[in-house]
Amino acid sequence: MGGEVKVWRNPAASDKAFDIMGELRLPRSGDKIELWVECKNLPRPSQFPFVSLRNRFLEDGSRETRVPVLAAPYISPRMAELCEEHGWSWYDLAGNCRLVVPGAVYIERTGNKPVHTRPKPKANLGTAASARVLLALLAPQNAGAKWTQTSLQKYCEPGVSIGLVNKVVTHLREEAWLETLDDGTFRVKDAVGLMETWGNAYRFDRHQKLGYFTLLKPQELHRRLISLNDAQGEVDYAAFSAADFQAPCVRQNKTWLYVSDAALDEFIEVTEAKRVASGENLVVLIPDDAGVFYMGNHSDGRLGCTNPVITWLDLLHVGGRGAEAAEAIMNQCLKPVWEGEGNHV
Repeated sequence: MGGEVKVWRNPAASDKAFDIMGELRLPRSGDKIELWVECKNLPRPSQFPFVSLRNRFLEDGSRETRVPVLAAPYISPRMAELCEEHGWSWYDLAGNCRLVVPGAVYIERTGNKPVHTRPKPKANLGTAASARVLLALLAPQNAGAKWTQTSLQKYCEPGVSIGLVNKVVTHLREEAWLETLDDGTFRVKDAVGLMETWGNAYRFDRHQKLGYFTLLKPQELHRRLISLNDAQGEVDYAAFSAADFQAPCVRQNKTWLYVSDAALDEFIEVTEAKRVASGENLVVLIPDDAGVFYMGNHSDGRLGCTNPVITWLDLLHVGGRGAEAAEAIMNQCLKPVWEGEGNHV
């Protein structure tokens, strides 16, 4: 790149515009670049300032570009995403960085292990209890809803403590997945981004997966399954079978179902199913939490389905063509609703 490089600290603590200033001139054009570096020990996405690149032309005709740069011991993927979204460059002490001056400089390096211990998140989005809160926030039925922590707690099923709601909401605010409104309520700011984050934390393997075989023809099987809408426990179409009704995309010859422990014996009787180690045509998921049945899709003439949010999460992790089917759920069932309610997706 060439050119002289100057670096200095901000000398005026009472009127701080930056922590560190880096200045260089491009050798061919003579354009001046200023890197205004803001140093943060523990940057939070919710505290991220919105600052754009600023350009101005100097008297000699050259251009001066000021680039805001965030520096921290550790930059999380979410923080890096927000930096890129708002036109900030960044670097951390492990040597990971993304430094961009449009038309002049592009340096990006990722994958270096953090040299400082990363703080643990205040909420684990992979637990069953957190899933109840996230489902209430992201279910298409609630798109665009304004919440208080108390109203959100009442909408979680099975019930959760107000302390758990506070922990999850606080974490989502800090990560800038929720926005606080003028009246003190909050709502989802980026539904797609939050779903993808939840998808990364989701533990599909916490559900017990069993294989069964039935001699019933598909039409007769689905007819009999209708009777399980009134079963003592819970039974719903899941994964690929739920997607068959919500956003048909992938054809496969197995029926996927969530079956609660309480309904398993009745399910086996109704479907005349036998447990098998291989060659199954019924895939039964015994959920570790009844929250997977909440806000499902029910229609006259068939067994209910999991909510599209749960369908998407499961398909993301089942393997095979699950990712393809999950994309169809996102594009046909989720994004249109979220976009219609003004979510930034």
